[in-house]
Amino acid sequence: MDSKGAVANALGVSLLGFEPTEVSPRLFAMAMNTQDSLREYIRLFVRIPLITSIGPLAKMFDFVASAAPGVKEILAVGKLCWEVREKNYDIVIVDAEASGHIVAQIEAPRTLTNIVQVGLIRDQTKWMQEILHDSSRTGVVVVTTPEEMPVVETIELLDTLSAKSSVAVAAVVANRVSGDIFTDRDLPLFAALQAFAGSQQCTAQQQALLTAPLSAVEIAVDRRTHAVTHLALLAQRLRSPSIPLVVLPDVAVNQHNPRQLNEQLAAALSEELS
Repeated sequence: MDSKGAVANALGVSLLGFEPTEVSPRLFAMAMNTQDSLREYIRLFVRIPLITSIGPLAKMFDFVASAAPGVKEILAVGKLCWEVREKNYDIVIVDAEASGHIVAQIEAPRTLTNIVQVGLIRDQTKWMQEILHDSSRTGVVVVTTPEEMPVVETIELLDTLSAKSSVAVAAVVANRVSGDIFTDRDLPLFAALQAFAGSQQCTAQQQALLTAPLSAVEIAVDRRTHAVTHLALLAQRLRSPSIPLVVLPDVAVNQHNPRQLNEQLAAALSEELS
C-alpha cells in the first residue's frame, strides 16, 4: 500500500503495478491503488465485464468516499481479503499505511456494516470481517525501532488496536537493534584508555590516535544502552496480553544490493522464530 515504492526498492525490482509481479520463484508483489481496486471490484461484483474509463465513476466515488467513512479504505482491504478467500496465495503480506491510518483500514468493513444495514455492500463486508477478525488467519505485525518516539508510537498503536479493533496483533518486530559489540570485560579497558587520554601523561600524538576510537566506543555503548531501555519498556507492554517480540539486528545496508540485505534479515528472522 506504500505509494513511495519502498517495497519495490527492497525487492530490487522496478516500480510495481496493480498486476502481481513474480519477483522471485513463488513470490509475487504488487502495489495497491484505489482506482484499479475500484475497477476490479466493479468487474467482480457489479458484473460489468470491462470498463475502459472510469473517470466519471471515480469522481463520484471520491465524492461518496469523502462523505462516508470507510468507503475508500474498503477497496484496499477488500482486495486483500478477496485474495485470501480465493486462496490465490499461500500467505498475503501487506506493507500497510502508517500507524495513524492502519486502524481505519482494517476496521473499514465493520464501519460500513454499521452504516449500510442491507444489500450487496453488507454481504461483502460480512465475509471480510470474518477473515480479518479470525486470529488464525489474520494478524497485525507492528514494526518499530529501539528509539524513544517509535516505541512510544508503537505502544499507542497497540492500545488503539486493543480498544478500537477486533483484529489480533500477531507480533511486534524491533528492527535495527544494535548488538553488544563489547563485553563487560572490555569496558574497564576503555574506561582506562579514556582516563589516560585525558591525563598529562598522554602526549598530543597519542591523544589524537585515541580520540576517534574512544568516541566511537562511547557512541556505540550509549546507543546500545538506550536501545535496551526502550525495548524493556516495550517488552513490559507486550506481557499483557502476551505478544511475541521479534528482534532483528542492525545490518549494514548495501544500496546496490538490496537482496543481500534481505537475505541477512531473513536469516536473522528465521533464527529468531526458531
